This record gives sequence, C-alpha cells and structure tokens, in this order.
Amino acid sequence: MRSDIVKKGPTRCAHRSLFHALGYSPEDLKKPLIGICNSFNEVIPGHMGLREIADAAKLGVAAAGGTPMEFPAIGVCDGIAMGHTGMKFSLASRELIADSIEAVAMASGFDGLVLIPNCDKVVPGMLMAAARLNIPAVLVSGGPMLPGRFHGHNVSVSQSFEAAGKYAAGKMDDEEMAALEDHACPGCGSCAGLFTANTMNSLTEALGMGLPGNGTIPAAYNGARRILAKHAGAVVLDLIKKDIKPRDILTMDAFENAITVDMGIGGSTNTVLHLTAIAHEAGIDLPAKTFDEISRRTPYITKLSPSGKHHMTDLDEAGGISAVMKELSRKNLIHLDAKTVTGTIEDRIKDAEVMDRNVIHSVDDPYRKEGGIAILSGNLAPDNAVVKASAVAEDMLVYEGTAKCYNSEEEGVNAIMNGEIHDGDVVVIRYEGPKGGPGMQEMLNPTAAITGAGIKAGLITDGRFSGASQGACVGHVSPEAMEGGPIGLIEDGDRILIDIPNRKLELKVSDEELAERRKKWKQPEPKIKTGYLSRYAKLTTSASTGAVLKA
Repeated sequence: MRSDIVKKGPTRCAHRSLFHALGYSPEDLKKPLIGICNSFNEVIPGHMGLREIADAAKLGVAAAGGTPMEFPAIGVCDGIAMGHTGMKFSLASRELIADSIEAVAMASGFDGLVLIPNCDKVVPGMLMAAARLNIPAVLVSGGPMLPGRFHGHNVSVSQSFEAAGKYAAGKMDDEEMAALEDHACPGCGSCAGLFTANTMNSLTEALGMGLPGNGTIPAAYNGARRILAKHAGAVVLDLIKKDIKPRDILTMDAFENAITVDMGIGGSTNTVLHLTAIAHEAGIDLPAKTFDEISRRTPYITKLSPSGKHHMTDLDEAGGISAVMKELSRKNLIHLDAKTVTGTIEDRIKDAEVMDRNVIHSVDDPYRKEGGIAILSGNLAPDNAVVKASAVAEDMLVYEGTAKCYNSEEEGVNAIMNGEIHDGDVVVIRYEGPKGGPGMQEMLNPTAAITGAGIKAGLITDGRFSGASQGACVGHVSPEAMEGGPIGLIEDGDRILIDIPNRKLELKVSDEELAERRKKWKQPEPKIKTGYLSRYAKLTTSASTGAVLKA
C-alpha cells in the first residue's frame, strides 16, 4: 500500500506514535488510509451540510475496510464574492484548492481520496487534484438547493441578482425586493439552477469520477445524499483493490462525454475553463475547437434556469444525468465504453429512463439542434471567446451594436445602474481577464442588471460569466486586454458584431486603424501588486488554455 511509507518499519516508529495520538489503533493502520477532503464552511450555503456528507463517507470507508482521515479544503462563495474585490479570488482559489489537496495527500501517504465539494471552483479544484495526484479517488458533492417560491413561481438566486436592474429601472420597490430576498434561497445547497456548481457536479458524473445522482439529488434530501456518500466511501476501497486511478477514468473519451452532456444540458460557460484545466492535469490537450465541434453535433435537450423555468430538482425527477446520457446515446454521441468509478458508462445508463419529456426532450425534438455553448472567434477574439448560446434569445443570436467601453466591472455596473446603457449598445468590460483582473471576475452583476432592466444590449468581456448569466454575453475574449488583445483597442462608438450561428466576434474597424491603435496602446499598471493575486497574475495563462498556472 502507498500508505506504508508513513506506517511501516522501524524508521516509522515516530509516525505510528503520532497516529496513536490521534486515536488510530495498530489495526487501523493495517488498513488503507483514505483521505476525506471536506470543504465544509459556514460561508457557502452549498457547503453548510458537508459535515453530514463527510461523516457518511467515513462510515462507507470504514465499512469497506479502510481507515478514513478527514482534512479540510477552502471554498469561496461566488454569490457572496460577486461584484467586489472578492470575486478576483474565486477562480484563483481553484489553484489553491488543488495545491493544498496535493500537499496534504502527498505528506500523509494516503492510499485513496474521497473528495467532498459542492460549489463553483471547489469541484474543478478537487478534480484537478485527483488528476494530478493520480491515486484512487471518488468525488461526492452536497447537492443542489431547492428553488424558492415567489409570486407563485419557482425562483433562485439569479432573480435576486436581476432585482438590481429592475430596481434601477423602477420595476421593483424596496418592499418587493425584500420579499424576494426572503424567498429566493429557501435552504442550503448549491444554487438551484444550472449554474456553474451544478453544471460541474453533473459533469463529474459524465466524466466518471462521481456516482449517479451526484449532480442532481437535492441537498435537502438528506437521506439520499448520505447514502450516496456512504457508497462513495466504499467505492474508493474497490478502486484501490482494482488499482483504478483517476487518469484511467479521465481519458479523452471521458472529456468528450462531459462536453457532450454539457452541450446537451446548456451548462455554464465556466466549464470551458474547468474541463480544460482538469484535462491539463490529466495530461490531455483539450483545445477550444473540441468544444465547438461537439456543440455543433449535440442537440440541446434541457432548458434549465437561467435559460428556462426548470431547476435541478426537476432534472433529478426526470431521470438525472444518467437519463440525459441515455437520451444522447440514441444518436451515438456518448462513448459507452468509457470507464467510471463503478464500471462503464454503458453499465451506468442501461436502466436509465427519461421520466418527464417536458424537462428532458427527445434528441429528435430538441430545444435547438446545436449545443448550449458556442466558441466564437474573429478579429476581436483571435484565440477564441465563449458564449452560452442556450441563454441567448433567438432575436439576439445575431446582433450588431455600438461599443461602450469600461476598464473594470465596477465601471460597467455603474454605467448600467446610472442609465447610460440603452438598446443597441454593446457593453465592453475589459482588463478583467486572468492577468488583468487579476483572477477573471464573473460578470453576473452587469448581465443581471441588463436583464432586469429589460435592455436589449450585448456584453463582451475578457472576464467570465456566472452560470446564472443570460443574454448575448460573450466572455473569455482572448487574448485579454492586459496582454494587448484587440479587446483593449476598442473605442466608444465602434460597431461590434456578435454572430453566434456563424461563430463570429468582429470589431468593425479596419486592420490599418487597429494597427495604429496598437502602436499607441500601453500596458496599464497591475490593479493588485501584492499578495496571492499578484503572484497568480504572473503565473496564470490565457483563458483559452483554461487559465492554468505555468509550471
């Protein structure tokens, strides 16, 4: 066993003494040592219930013949970090999570890992660690939040963000906003729609690193989530016996399955960053064109919030991700022989069934014939840019507007809230990329303000968007402004074309004029010059390569 390095032989006498101090008996030390990485905290609603998940996983490990040892991981709540300096730390925290798990697992000599996240960057951070360490591992999350009820309709946190735009436009008063605040998030869990957290937890199933139901069983269904965690604890012991490691599961077929499911359900654009980064840790090159190629052939068969009225509870009741994969396999879009932590994808979905065709459409009758995410390019995004096509209204799929430029998210939000943005505009928010932000802030505040105010405008940024964003919002524009990308050369009044069907993002300015502007451009001073973000800015790569750190 790998853990022999910390527990066997005369030179490990002191090590065994330290384990005995913790209450581990000689019998405990004869068993595989399983690290239980728990990202519980009292800041993220999705993580509040993870103590119970960790306790159940430990029971599963012990019952299967292992010795569980719990340790923590950090987590940032994107919703609470949104709209201020805290959001600069969100994507950057992904690297801290992966690094810290690597440190603890290597120092402790674990034989296997049970990884317990729930929200946003914690899920991909843990998957990155699993791929990097390549010791048997399984991920089990805490589950999605139930939707709230407001004026007779299901709602979630996205309506709370959109309330700011409605308030500024005079469409909502203080009393109604307070009532919405009280009802939008009725209990803990990852936010109720198909936002980044729930997308990544769902794709963990498609990748094969999580169990069926990981992405959709609600957090409020405590019994079902505990059973899932117990099962996960037992599974990691089986993986050790069979010597199945993450890189045996995280193959190119697995990533293609995950991207296919992502396109079929219309997931968050953040998945382009995260799947690319996880693949990088697994030694696999996952270029942006792969996402677009798969999107072109994958029908969009669910329409979940923020794109539609359904939430994760509806998807769970309709059959969950296994049913989605079963439906997509009808067009031979899924690699059925891809490995999972419990067999193959074919084994996993053979008994799956779509229980509600209002939630999961047939591949023969999709919402759209192409997938939920599109990769754009053009003179404004020579590397690429990303848009959640499934969350764009039909009449905005091709849109040309007038640029209004802002060099930070805060400037852009202030302009929207002050009534400076009108129908026919394209809001340009730049110097918010991985280096320029630094940290690539999510732009949910400006997108929600535009949506809430009912303004027909586009938005492009070298930052990124929350899974809760909707509208003609193009992010990950690469190269970013801080690296001299064309987005930094746009001037107020320029015309910008967003053409999603033809995958174009074009600045209607001549090459000669852009060359003249480039001669005058000077890289601005970094926004943050000390601490972790300063180091992150120096090491991070482009959004087009997953914003991974240089080796």
